[in-house]
Amino acid sequence: MASKVRLYVDQALGEEQTVPLTREQAHYLFGVMRLEEGAVLSLINGADGEWDAQVVKAGKKGGILLCSAQTKPQQNPPDLWFLFAPIRKERTAFIVEKAVEMGAARICPVQTDFTQSANRIRQDKLQAHAVEAAEQSGGTFVPPVDDLAKLDRILKDWPPERQLMFCDEVLIGDPVALPDMHGPWAILIGPEGGFSLAERDRLHALPFAHPVSLGPRILRADTAAVAALTVWQQALGDWR
Repeated sequence: MASKVRLYVDQALGEEQTVPLTREQAHYLFGVMRLEEGAVLSLINGADGEWDAQVVKAGKKGGILLCSAQTKPQQNPPDLWFLFAPIRKERTAFIVEKAVEMGAARICPVQTDFTQSANRIRQDKLQAHAVEAAEQSGGTFVPPVDDLAKLDRILKDWPPERQLMFCDEVLIGDPVALPDMHGPWAILIGPEGGFSLAERDRLHALPFAHPVSLGPRILRADTAAVAALTVWQQALGDWR
């Protein structure tokens, strides 16, 4: 029977590898999930796939797990960055979780001219949401979540070989299409108020940026995130 508990750990995994638990991990496994010595759970670390591990020592302040066998090979996502303007707290967490589930390799919160929630962003909290999303969705990769950065600074330092899917709300109703260009990509979603005219003009002038419509209806920022990831994965990602 497949394990119902999956845990991310920050150390190497392999056959007969012991894994010491932090106090927080021990509380989750033994206090919340009520696991006991002898129980088997799944471990991931973002690099070595998924492993079965047995509880060999359980305590309130720590514990030890022992890896036995790999149950899933490492599966990394496509080389896709996901850039988005933060919105309200719970909806920003939703965007991060869905970006992990849908195969983003890096998550980049950006501050645009109309971003309203930049002062509420905590990188460590968003990274924890990314870990939880990987644990709960069966993934083996946990994308890094960057600190909030200004959009103009990101574009100034942009690697020219990375194409940018720029979701332009002004193109509403146009056909949804991407150029058939493989290699590294990124997706950019704007804030609830949309991009400013200056931002749109700059993005349209960039040779690596590709303005894209997300269909005939105006989408909320969190809905647009899921729609954009779906469009890209369907056209160029690992869904094909």
